[in-house]
Amino acid sequence: MMQDWWRRTLRVLLLGLAGFVALSILLVLLFRIVPVFGSMVMVERKIQSWVAREPITIEHRWRPWSELSDNAKLAVIAAEDQRFPHHRGFDVDEIQRAWEASRNGGKLRGASTISQQTAKNLFLWTGRNWVRKGLEAWFTVLIELLWPKERILEVYLNIVEWDNGVFGLEAAAQHYFGVSASQLTQAQASRLAAILPNPRGWSASRPNSHVVQRSAWIRRQMQNLGGHSYLERL
Repeated sequence: MMQDWWRRTLRVLLLGLAGFVALSILLVLLFRIVPVFGSMVMVERKIQSWVAREPITIEHRWRPWSELSDNAKLAVIAAEDQRFPHHRGFDVDEIQRAWEASRNGGKLRGASTISQQTAKNLFLWTGRNWVRKGLEAWFTVLIELLWPKERILEVYLNIVEWDNGVFGLEAAAQHYFGVSASQLTQAQASRLAAILPNPRGWSASRPNSHVVQRSAWIRRQMQNLGGHSYLERL
């Protein structure tokens, strides 16, 4: 009896795992083509607002690659993941540096790539635990295998959070500067990229001294990368 129970349990677990793998692959293939009109982080923010009884309006408008400012594309790469065109989802060098800094007494800092952040924002939740990190790694592998780099950055720019309830570059550009995503200047784009580590605490239109300094550093990095020609490597 016990042996039969274990067999049935194992069969159910294997079927569940196979179903999850198949569904996740189908979703990633679908979103390679279909515009992404929402994300799990948007759902999470909406649920949080219901629980807190503080209504929130989600601002989000999808824009295709051609309607996203090259300044913003380059600024986000310069700020978040300068080896984005070259790695396969995980920046091993950055992970090692973060780990060594932590071992030497420094604060453990994030080493997530744009690919990892896209996987987390689109499919998962914002909390930190080993289950989420494992799922994040799985979806990161999938999107790196099944999407071109251009598509990964396009989706990231369209779903990343830029203020409370403000998601995606079009909504952020309108929210902070009153312009469309295609019209962002280098200075505006660098400010938007500068607030990504703390989008609900910092403002791109009313930057504090840290955001001003960080945006200036991002503009220097954009020049060091070679300007817009760097995007040709994607």
